[in-house]
Amino acid sequence: MKITFDFEKPLEEIMQQIEKVQQVEEKNKLDMSATIAELEAKLETAKKEIYSNLTGWQKVQISRHPERPYTLQYIELMCEDFIELHGDRTVGDDKAIVGGFGTINGQTAMFIGHQKGRNTKERQYRNFGMANPEGYRKALRLMKMAEKFNKPVITLIDTPGAFPGLEAEERGQGEAIARNLLEMAVLKVPVICVVIGEGASGGALGIGIGDRVLMLDNSWYSVISPENCSTILFKTWEQKERAAEMLKLTSTEMYKNKLIDGVIKEPLGGAHQDPIAMAAILKKQLLKDLKILGERNIDELVAERIEKFCSMGVVLADTE
Repeated sequence: MKITFDFEKPLEEIMQQIEKVQQVEEKNKLDMSATIAELEAKLETAKKEIYSNLTGWQKVQISRHPERPYTLQYIELMCEDFIELHGDRTVGDDKAIVGGFGTINGQTAMFIGHQKGRNTKERQYRNFGMANPEGYRKALRLMKMAEKFNKPVITLIDTPGAFPGLEAEERGQGEAIARNLLEMAVLKVPVICVVIGEGASGGALGIGIGDRVLMLDNSWYSVISPENCSTILFKTWEQKERAAEMLKLTSTEMYKNKLIDGVIKEPLGGAHQDPIAMAAILKKQLLKDLKILGERNIDELVAERIEKFCSMGVVLADTE
């Protein structure tokens, strides 16, 4: 088990105890199986206790775990084959967003998602998962291609936000995201969006309009990150835990507020603990939704998609 965060320290202590007992057992040729079993049971209990009571900030931390699966890893684990497509046909190929046709259980779909890197070089290459306008225009080009060939669209969202640089604004960052919102709302194929890690602001929304919008259990979705929210409201990053609670950004809160359509459970401790199992869970959910959406009339599906997003944030005044 990979230990990273402060709130996981009690688990690390128990694991160290197990390791010491195993060393004593091996060195002295003693039977310590009962002690080991007792400690392992204690470890499982502690894991369930910790991971079932995570705060908003703790879930944000897990969503950013450096070994958490990213888009291309999910595609590799879920698809029989995948052909990546490049470029927006105007400026260039944004490496922060990947996309292409993939086959999942014999069914072809267009996969589009944010991609981060594992090391410094990869992170720079992928621009830390922060897309430029050409990334969103590439995504739109691929969605339109999927519509042309009547193939469903699956998007995997994991970004700290759209790239905020001057050059991105000069090339129309706001327009590119707004155009995607408009076009995705009326796309005449089923669209499934899944937040697999970070879902920050317009950077996430740019590929986040769908018939089914789902979140992994330890992901987050919000107009702003807890750190930036804390900086604006409290003039310091130190209140980020408080800001995370105020933002109601967890999958549980998002579902409770009817802003998403469902929550996908992760392996105990987070997706990074067992990427293969996580991919299998996600694949099962995608196949289920693809079947349901594939049987629907597309005009009704589009109308429901528009109504779903238009009804968000609507407050009905008391007429009495």
